[in-house]
Amino acid sequence: MEKYICIHGHFYQPPRENPWLEEVEYQDSAGVYHDWNERITAECYAPNAASKILDHEGRVSDIINNYSKISFNFGPTLLSWLLRHNPDVYRAILEADKLSIERFSGHGSAIAQVYNHVIMPLANHNDKITQVIWGIRDFQARFGRRPEGIWLAETAVDLETLDVLAENGILFTILAPRQASRVKNPGHSKPDEDTGIETPGPDVWTDVSGSRVDPAMPYLCKLPSGRTITLFFYDGPISSDIAFSGVLNKGENFIDRLTSAFTDDRDYPQLVNIATDGETYGHHHRKGEMALTYCLHLIESGTYHAAHGVKLANYGQYLEKHPPVCEVEIYDNSSWSCIHGIGRWMDDCGCNSGMRGEWTQKWRRPLREAMDWLRDRLAGIFEIEGGKYLKSPWDARNDYIEVILNRDKANVHSFIDSHAHTNLPMEDRTRVLQLLEMQRNSMLMYTSCGWFFDEISGVETVQVMSYAARAMQYAKTLTGISLEAQYIEKLRHAPSNVFSSGAYPYEMFVKPAKVDIMRAVAHFAISSLFESGHGQLNMFCYAVERQSYDEARAGRMRLATGKIQVESEITWEQHIFIFAVLHMGDHSVNCGVKEFSGDDNFNTIKSELTDAFEKGLIPSAIRLMQTHFGSDNYSIGHLFKDEQKRILDLVSQGANDRIDDLYRQIYESNYSLMNFYRGLSVPLPKSLSIAAAYILEKDLMGIFETKHPDIEKLKAISDELKRWNIAIDKHKISFRATAMINNLVEILSARPEDIELYENLSSVLKIFKSLSIKPDLWKAHNMYFIIGKELRHLMSEKAAAADESARIWLDNYGRLGRNLGIKP
Repeated sequence: MEKYICIHGHFYQPPRENPWLEEVEYQDSAGVYHDWNERITAECYAPNAASKILDHEGRVSDIINNYSKISFNFGPTLLSWLLRHNPDVYRAILEADKLSIERFSGHGSAIAQVYNHVIMPLANHNDKITQVIWGIRDFQARFGRRPEGIWLAETAVDLETLDVLAENGILFTILAPRQASRVKNPGHSKPDEDTGIETPGPDVWTDVSGSRVDPAMPYLCKLPSGRTITLFFYDGPISSDIAFSGVLNKGENFIDRLTSAFTDDRDYPQLVNIATDGETYGHHHRKGEMALTYCLHLIESGTYHAAHGVKLANYGQYLEKHPPVCEVEIYDNSSWSCIHGIGRWMDDCGCNSGMRGEWTQKWRRPLREAMDWLRDRLAGIFEIEGGKYLKSPWDARNDYIEVILNRDKANVHSFIDSHAHTNLPMEDRTRVLQLLEMQRNSMLMYTSCGWFFDEISGVETVQVMSYAARAMQYAKTLTGISLEAQYIEKLRHAPSNVFSSGAYPYEMFVKPAKVDIMRAVAHFAISSLFESGHGQLNMFCYAVERQSYDEARAGRMRLATGKIQVESEITWEQHIFIFAVLHMGDHSVNCGVKEFSGDDNFNTIKSELTDAFEKGLIPSAIRLMQTHFGSDNYSIGHLFKDEQKRILDLVSQGANDRIDDLYRQIYESNYSLMNFYRGLSVPLPKSLSIAAAYILEKDLMGIFETKHPDIEKLKAISDELKRWNIAIDKHKISFRATAMINNLVEILSARPEDIELYENLSSVLKIFKSLSIKPDLWKAHNMYFIIGKELRHLMSEKAAAADESARIWLDNYGRLGRNLGIKP
């Protein structure tokens, strides 16, 4: 009997973008990484795109794209981030789907996901439709084909959701075993309890509640509309063991656990299928991606005893080979991560992280009610206002994904033209975009993570509140109606474990993060003093046209005045502003902004401020700024986080330089004394040890920042670190070393025949190894294999023909492989 294994990974991160900037800002909780998306990409998404198989000596013998051999889904919002910030990984994911089509009889392993991880049974009908349509079209735009299956957030399901999937051409979805209620098998019959006479199978339903459904086959679910959809139920115990019980410690453990589910009792083809968060493989379990790779290798090679006769499959291929013969009914309002159904996203059901058992989640229902109230108010505004411009506002919303995927102006104009009653003027086109962005944010505010954890002031819940705030801001711009006070009042009924109520984190964390176009101008104005070329011309989702800019200097003080046009690249909202910004040294900055009201007014302001500044009348200049711009002044504290951090680093540079000089003086002037301590095998005094560590680590970081590292200087610093037995921050150093290695690898990929590059890279790797620095080499390993496939055979032929340069190349290529830990 045929045996198949299908491993599904649900790869997802909640959208973390600032709703006003459309970018993820710096998150210090992510450690050495800029944000959690970057960190989890480094720990999981990238390693799975180029995962290593090791030989018995621990050397890399092959590199595998895991995604090409498993079933997987990526959240659309995560893919959007990857495209912008790590295109190599993004391309590897798309390439994996193409490889899987070849491997699995024309069926790609990627499946879609409802757009932003909304708990579908809690969504209204319009939102269910849009979530599915956006998920499908986002998938089509990226993978170039229609999805066969779709992943439901938290596998949360009801019959209405399944019907929306079927109506939109989805063939299957994956559920948890406890979501099955009863099954009917036409191939079986059941004896009557009294007579013993067997009744035909089609009329017999078997109760499979309590996770008793057989997960080794697909099931047909008949829907009230007359449509049908196939359901796969993953193997619950094995999936749980993979996620939580250490099975990923070894690839052999993994395959043994998978194959243990096969049984001779079944007289039909068996599919052992599991589903876990994709982050299990590398982020939750370090090196978990390698256990997955080795497990897949053992299955495909057939050399491992437990894998004899077992084949890899994905759901689409298996469904074509073995369509469902059994029928299933499900439990409405059920999910994979809440034993109470869907209470985790609407009530204090008892499900939580387990970290703070004394905390309550009674805030979930009031938060859900506040969001539902806001959604319905926004829907009313959308229908009334949208109806003025659009033939069908809800059809336009469903198609708006085409704009989200491509904000090129020609594409957006085409979209508006296809949905508008008439040819709309520019002002009305902006209003249409604002209406649709209001609706986009009204769906983003339902992202499931906002309710998943323990406390309403947690970062995930603050994020969904931020989407709500952005939606309300659009509503006020469009209608003048402010919904915020009522929304905050509803949050007061949501108890917090940390603050007085859910209103506090909204006031404390969401309101200060709100951005209007004035703050964006202030960001530009302040940044311009610290930028060559007087500031960037694009700030996140704003395009800036600088129309006038003047700067005056007096010692450390500077005054900048200017006029700029700012346009939102999302809604095309456009304004002209004037600004003045006074920098009095270090972090002391005062900025004023207001809308342009004519050149005479602007020239008067500029003239008066410049005159006072050049005369050294700084208090007068400050009073003039208050007179002309009002009391709403901006400072470095109003900058967006990344720029705030950068400018603080700049203004503190002088102080840092002085500190560096002091430490270097201590280190160099006491070098002989330190040698004396070392000669006596006596530990260095703490003061000298700290100075040495500070200077050597700083010098090391300085080398990492250069495009072409000084190998001799790197070696000298390495020798000094070993000489004094200095403890350095290896995690931070390894992170920066990875960036340097990746830079060298990129240069090597462009000049793969340059022998000196191989020598330099080998030298750098040897030095790092001597310091126990462990950079992430996945990119270097991948590029080494690619170069080998492209050049090694050719160079071998040339060397055989007595080509000396080819022989030297082969020697250096082999040496680099050994330093990378790659099997020749």
